[in-house]
Amino acid sequence: MKSSVLRNTLIGVLAILVGVLLVAVGFLGRTLMEPGGIKAALAAPPVPRPVATDFAVIPEIATILGTDFVEANKVTPDAMRDGAIKGMFSALGDSHSQYLSPQEYALSKGDFEGAFEGIGATVAKQGDFLVIVRPIPNSPADKAGLKPGDTILKVNDEDAKGWTVEQGVLRIRGPRGTTVRIQIKHADGTQADLSIKRDSIAVESVSTDPPGGALKDVAGNAVTDLAYIRIRSFTRTTPDEFRKAVKAAETAKAKGILLDLRGNPGGLLKETAEIADMFLDKGTIVTSVDRDGHEDTISATAGTITSLPVVIMQDEFSASGSEVLASALKENGRAKVVGSRSFGKGTVNHIRELSNGGAVYVSIARWLTPARNQIEANGVTPDYPITLTQDDITALRDPAAFTAIDLLHGVPVTPAPQPAPRTTATPGAAGPRGATGASGA
Repeated sequence: MKSSVLRNTLIGVLAILVGVLLVAVGFLGRTLMEPGGIKAALAAPPVPRPVATDFAVIPEIATILGTDFVEANKVTPDAMRDGAIKGMFSALGDSHSQYLSPQEYALSKGDFEGAFEGIGATVAKQGDFLVIVRPIPNSPADKAGLKPGDTILKVNDEDAKGWTVEQGVLRIRGPRGTTVRIQIKHADGTQADLSIKRDSIAVESVSTDPPGGALKDVAGNAVTDLAYIRIRSFTRTTPDEFRKAVKAAETAKAKGILLDLRGNPGGLLKETAEIADMFLDKGTIVTSVDRDGHEDTISATAGTITSLPVVIMQDEFSASGSEVLASALKENGRAKVVGSRSFGKGTVNHIRELSNGGAVYVSIARWLTPARNQIEANGVTPDYPITLTQDDITALRDPAAFTAIDLLHGVPVTPAPQPAPRTTATPGAAGPRGATGASGA
């Protein structure tokens, strides 16, 4: 736990492990289409192509199980329905396509809007329990005294042992003005019972606060002539937030921008492309290829918001939209990329709402970078590979930032050997929630 906290402090990434994923920001691990996205797919609803098969056997099986199965309490209508749905998606072999229950879908919506109603804390699963990763400053959680590393034991007197992140977030979130009771255990072993009034939580997707509070070079000297901008995820508010950050950098006479995409799981396509276009006068941003081989390209338009040089920092948790942005700027010669190879989530997902209030995410296309490299399973290869060591973590050193600073200052930097290409067909076992590890509760 100690090294995880240090790493979070060092690079500002809320991920603890790829496999320990949270629901809200996790939904952003897909790059979602919306108006302004892939024109061909959005021009009209797709023509239904029903699977030619007989589903009549499914209720037959459900009836038999309901009559014969030894543990009758497990054969509920909800369990049988959800099991059948999971089976269909499992047959696809695609971790990015998924069914969301009405509750899960309602929970995901706010994350793309940049706000939700709850107590204002990010949480992750560790062992049998959920732990607080970070209370949002000045949120109800922060004011109530929740600290990073606090273990959630109960919510509204319900034992939280064994809960998934989704279960925890669904119970902790709620309408503004209502109260939730949480029993926690602090890192020192003491326990506390807290009653926290929920509020509307605005989550800024862009930050200009460097990890550790100050931007420093490898010698420990403060760096004041460069701007640090981090994009946590791509929501509807991200372009406006980003413009303000760049304008502030220009006003401060910054000589370059460190654009931190580490831990960024992606988000909305339109907003991702809009930010890429802020740096490009021309050229391809991204191309999608659908099931029939049809291609659709998003291209840059004339006009940029800054001519400042840019170095992008990414890591193995940078996924989806962050990979689209990094490859667009890298392959159009607008930025250098520093860090590790990104996650490799290059699948376009479309959301279809269902009659029960739920929804399905469906993979409908693959991304190609401007140089026609496939992002899926491959990720974006950095120009300057950086390996974070345990010594770096212990000493709170940020070698990626050191390299980015040197590049922007014109200090010669010799690229390390490139990592070997990946051989896996899918980007790991992180599931459809992408590569980040934090969710707002």
